[in-house]
Amino acid sequence: MKLQPIEDHVLIKPINEENTTKSGIILPDSKEKPRKWEVIAVGDGRILDDGSRSAMDVKEWDIVYFTQYAPDEIEYEENGEKTKYLVIKQNSLLAKESK
Repeated sequence: MKLQPIEDHVLIKPINEENTTKSGIILPDSKEKPRKWEVIAVGDGRILDDGSRSAMDVKEWDIVYFTQYAPDEIEYEENGEKTKYLVIKQNSLLAKESK
């Protein structure tokens, strides 16, 4: 991927979760944003006052959770296909699951 977040930003995409119950009932799509997001790319870390960079707490393929209004949406075109991603600052992430 050519799209690379800078500093302490994280690029994420939604994980499409199964909309069927264990018993086979199909649930309608919700208008809410997905609750699980996958990390696609991470920046190099925020530049500290001494010139060094802070370490990033997440890495590619981690699953993250965040507050509803924290991210910014961007649309990126690659190979003629447009994809929507979210960009969020690391300090707005609430939790992660490592794969």
